[in-house]
Order: sequence, then structure tokens, then C-alpha cells
Amino acid sequence: MSELRQGFQDDLDRIRKQVSTVGAYIVELIPQVTDIMLSGDLKAAEVVIRADKDIDERVLETEELILKVLALQSPVAGDLREVTSALKILADMERSADLACNICKASRRIHGYEMDPKLRGLIQKLGDQAAKEYRKAVNSYVNRDTMESAALGDIDELLDNLQRQFLQQIIESHSAQTIDLQVAVQLTLVARFYERLGDHAVNLASRVRFIEEGTFPGLHVSDRELSEEVGSPFGPTGSD
Repeated sequence: MSELRQGFQDDLDRIRKQVSTVGAYIVELIPQVTDIMLSGDLKAAEVVIRADKDIDERVLETEELILKVLALQSPVAGDLREVTSALKILADMERSADLACNICKASRRIHGYEMDPKLRGLIQKLGDQAAKEYRKAVNSYVNRDTMESAALGDIDELLDNLQRQFLQQIIESHSAQTIDLQVAVQLTLVARFYERLGDHAVNLASRVRFIEEGTFPGLHVSDRELSEEVGSPFGPTGSD
């Protein structure tokens, strides 16, 4: 193998490793922020929010490596699909980390307010399902498992159904005056954040099929939606 080719393989391995590392972090982060949401642990919420800067830096470092590979190595065919898909996967992962931070910010805004057991139970279910989907998506990337990635679209319907149940319970709890309007608004946003985490997991899995089979991915979150998500006043660039 030529020195140039070996350098390309080393860079490709490094990209795979760094993408997998970011993915593994988010898999662990989702149940962590769910616990924060349920416990109201302000100190833990602050730790997660501050750590988001480290993820942004890691993503940026990996993106710079990808751009270097594209500029200097001119990959083709399967290699090109993998390198360009890594950029898209990193974008989904970075936004997923932002969503996790948004859940922590919502927990700070409703700190001290009590939630009835039905709402708490549905938050736990939302967190468990989102974590399950993300774990499957990251595993499909690490193992290049197209069968596991293909199943994510169907599995994500469970998360969508949980979101609808949660929204209905928020309405009922507010009508019964067991939560006030501020809490209802924040919980509605939290429902959206979990649903978006599932969409990003599905996107990630779709990229795996594109890498392995060349099938153009059908994405759950469009570029326009991603832009709106980041630009939302409740999103990562908004105020606390």
C-alpha cells in the first residue's frame, strides 16, 4: 500500500473513531438529561450545558479533518459516500447535543414546580425511547448494520406516539390546574426536543444505508427544519 493511501486510511479510521465517540457520548447523555428533568438537579444541568462547548469543539475538529481529506485525497465511490456522510452525521449529532442541553434549560425554568405522576412517567418513557433509538443508530454506524438502521423508521413511530400522549396529558393537567401555564409551555417544548432526538437518530441511520448501499437517505428533519431548530429562541442559541 502506498504511503498516500495509508495516510488516507489512517484519516478515515480517525474520522470513524471520532464520529463514534461523539455518538457514544450522546447515547449516554439522553438518559442523563432525562434524570435531570425528573430530579430538577440544577448542578447536573449546569454541567451538561457547559460540556456542550467541548462537543462543539470535537465536532469542529472532526469536520476540519474531513475537509482536509476531501481536499487532499479526492475520495471516490464508497469512500466519498462515507466521508461526506460523516459531515452530515456530525451535524445531526451536534444538534442532538444541543437538544439535550435544551432539555436541561427547560428543567431549570420549571425548577420547584411539581409534576403529576402521569407527566413524570411519560417523560421517563420519552427519554427511554429516545435513548434506545439513538443507541441503535450509533450501533448501526459503528457496525455498518444496514438492517438495524432500516428498522429505525418504524421504531421512531413509538416515540412520535409517546409525544402525542405527553402533549395530551399536558393539556389535561393544565385544565385540571395541576400545572400552570409556564410549566405547560416548557413541557411542550421538552416533548418536541425528545421527538427531534428521534428524528436525528433516524437521519443518522439513513446515512448508514447511504454509505453501505448508495441509497439516498430519506431524512426526517429537513435542512430548513434544522435551521429553524437552531434559530429557535428556545434552541441552543437562545437565552436561558
